[in-house]
Amino acid sequence: MKINIMKNKKLKTVYIGLSADLVHQGHLNIIAEGRKLGKVTIGLLTDEAIASYKRLPLIAFKERKLIVENLRGVDKVIPQTTLDYVPNLKQVKPDFVVHGDDWKTGIQKKVRQHVIETLAEWGGQLVEPKYTEGISSTDLISAVKAQGITPGKRMETLRRLIASKPVVRILEAHNGLTGLIAEKTSIEKNGRKIEFDGIWESSLTDSTSKGKPDTELVDFSSRFNTIEEILEVTTKPIIVDGDTGGRIDHFKFRVKTLERLGVSAIIIEDKIGDKRNSLFGTTVPQKQDSIEHFSQKIHEGKKSQITSDFMIIARIESLILKKGMEDALLRAESYIDAGADGVMIHSKEKDGKEIIEFCNK
Repeated sequence: MKINIMKNKKLKTVYIGLSADLVHQGHLNIIAEGRKLGKVTIGLLTDEAIASYKRLPLIAFKERKLIVENLRGVDKVIPQTTLDYVPNLKQVKPDFVVHGDDWKTGIQKKVRQHVIETLAEWGGQLVEPKYTEGISSTDLISAVKAQGITPGKRMETLRRLIASKPVVRILEAHNGLTGLIAEKTSIEKNGRKIEFDGIWESSLTDSTSKGKPDTELVDFSSRFNTIEEILEVTTKPIIVDGDTGGRIDHFKFRVKTLERLGVSAIIIEDKIGDKRNSLFGTTVPQKQDSIEHFSQKIHEGKKSQITSDFMIIARIESLILKKGMEDALLRAESYIDAGADGVMIHSKEKDGKEIIEFCNK
């Protein structure tokens, strides 16, 4: 293909879309090819854009942008908020789009076609240098993940996931093996890899796997051992089912320990007294904590944590205990005011209508 670069003195504009989670020579080759054609604008995929078709990037957008801005040959970096190039192309109206020839098949095949059709609107050209063989961001990231993850890096991931994805998929685990299932299970659907985003360490299944009832009989010393087993063989964020959270003075230390281990969040339910599984509903005696006392527990827990990454999530049992929607909403507002990072509404109804109504209100 013949490319006419300099018909006039004005330098041509070049657009390159990149994820750049881990920069390698393939990225540098593409940028170098673009630089031959004109001024290079990088459309850097946001965390949301990447998470829409594969895993959350290891490096957050802000840091990736700083790295790419300092690469030789890059004149400008702008966010690309979707996998589709079209919105940015219509804004920039580049003379050239440069991309390796590996996107002629797979999930990006349709994206490529949209690029060609859009460029045709103003006479732009698609330039496709040969894909750099023997190097892959996916392979590099897999190698990094195989080495494990630091507690702090794991802990911050849940907040990034919630900010980047409309739905975060979490799977229960109660030992190292089930943790690996959550870590490694994936399917291919419509050219996209779908997998679980994180792990739920459940008190119910932890107790059941030990042959014991779900009544807080398995204490947190044992639970911490289970959590460490899962942490040792996984890299995804972990949410711990904290039951009622226990006494306030005990809960503060649980928060400190979980934060130190790299757990992302603890969810505690607003019940008090002898623990009974919530799915029993009103068929067994269960007492809901007062708003004031449970709010104080949340407040003290938040005060005890060191980082801003760890999350305390309040689980509301009003619907389980037939206290009504208004009580659930009042509690949600109070718990958030006390510092809760989120609320989890609980219902045993199979149709899900209560949950939808709560969310709508």
